[in-house]
Amino acid sequence: MAKRNNRHRSSAPQSALPASAPAVADIGSKPKASSQFMKGGDSSFYFNWRPALRDARTDVQVGYSDAVARTVDAVHNSGWLAGCIEQSKANIIGGIGLRLAHQPDVSALDGWDKKELNDWSRMVERRFEMWCDDRNECDASGKHTIGMLQEQAIESYYTHGEVLGLLPQIDRPNAITRLKVKMLPPHKLVQDTSESFGMYQGVTHGQWGYPLKYRVKMMTNYGVEQPLDIMAYDQTRQQVLHIFKGAVGQVRGITPFVHVLKTLKQFDQLSDATLTKALMDALFAATMESQSPTTDLLQALQDEDEQGIGGASVTDLLATKAAWYENTKIDLGRSGRIAHLFPGEKLTFNTTSRISGDYEAFVKILLRELARCMGLSFESVTGDYSGATYSSVRMSGSELWPLTLSRRKHIAGRFMSEIFIAWLDEEIMAGRIPFKGGVFAYLAQRKAAARCDWRGPPKPQADDLKAAKAMEVLKRLGIASDEQLCAELGTADEHLHEQRARERDLREEYDLPDGDTLTPDPTGDELLNDNPNPVKKENA
Repeated sequence: MAKRNNRHRSSAPQSALPASAPAVADIGSKPKASSQFMKGGDSSFYFNWRPALRDARTDVQVGYSDAVARTVDAVHNSGWLAGCIEQSKANIIGGIGLRLAHQPDVSALDGWDKKELNDWSRMVERRFEMWCDDRNECDASGKHTIGMLQEQAIESYYTHGEVLGLLPQIDRPNAITRLKVKMLPPHKLVQDTSESFGMYQGVTHGQWGYPLKYRVKMMTNYGVEQPLDIMAYDQTRQQVLHIFKGAVGQVRGITPFVHVLKTLKQFDQLSDATLTKALMDALFAATMESQSPTTDLLQALQDEDEQGIGGASVTDLLATKAAWYENTKIDLGRSGRIAHLFPGEKLTFNTTSRISGDYEAFVKILLRELARCMGLSFESVTGDYSGATYSSVRMSGSELWPLTLSRRKHIAGRFMSEIFIAWLDEEIMAGRIPFKGGVFAYLAQRKAAARCDWRGPPKPQADDLKAAKAMEVLKRLGIASDEQLCAELGTADEHLHEQRARERDLREEYDLPDGDTLTPDPTGDELLNDNPNPVKKENA
């Protein structure tokens, strides 16, 4: 009977086990291989690293006020940060601001030939330049030119991460145009959020995220600041300038310094601690070990005038050690004096301990992080070229220059493009600038007629002569156009050719020699070999 039961149990299928029975682990089996990110997810390095995953606009909304306030405070109190912003302004817009390069699309404009379109474009550029340089024409406050407003826009981008402005229509007796630019601190754009009304951080959006209106704090005539809803567009005319760079879904900008605010604070603390240590090193402390009363010892460290006895005998002060201290004074104010103490007494000088011997190296690390965030080279930020070579400076400039061009195009350039289109609309509709076919033809071809680019300062060069030689070789090889080379120098080829033609006519009028001194050199060997005397080479 027992054998039968054993056979029955052994022949029972495994699936006959009750569902509630616990699974038995295969002790001898190997762990299954897997392919995944962060295999060491249970590591101690990840233990407290549990960030929340949310939209970029939510991250901006949560950190906006603190980040902007801290950045503004840092700019006000940090010479490094203020200098970085000024250097970035110089790289992006130069000393006079971006200049218009009007480039209307001749293929999209009906009835225009190239010559009349070029003449019309040059006239538009000159009139716009006059408007930009007249503070009464361009600035709502009547204080700044457009070049100065560009500087404000770039500084606003660095401190707030966005640019905010208005394009009001204002009648003034000393101005021809009505269009004006009113710059506002971006924090005047409120942080109100109402998902049901499509408002997020003060911006009301349409179905696809298109901005419809902005809620801005404006000063009323009674001196009270109140929120005011301003439509983004009045029919086809733009009324609000709001420019920022951000991630997908972001509706407001945030300062690029948000990534290095901790670094800036560390740099300030390190500088303060190092200065405090240096000041303490200029002082000293002394302790004296003795069995004598404290009062007697303190009086021993004073001279007769400080004790106020006017030359009385020292024996009146030190009764028990009169014979010793009658001829001995401990003077800490005189250099080179040897003090002889009474037997059994000890005088010890205390100094501060050394903070760190790596101060300069650590400071360079912090400044490199700051420079990288700004898109500037370490040498440009600090002015320290001690360890740099021509190749390293040139390579650093080449790597960072595209970032400067990006900020020029997407921040300062867009700021100017929106202003230029609004200005051109008014000028043509008011009849001050003629357009072939009239106003309706312009409105139908507005984008092609207002097409433009913006030129700023050229790329910084470590050696201007070598850069000029490289451009000449590229020109002679036929792989670079005048437009490309002029863009490298921050000028327009149309302006260059016009100026050269005028100068040629003036030279002919005054019987001056030709200004073109380039000699044919199709191979460019003289330039590549850096031969200072090409005539000798030909003779050779």
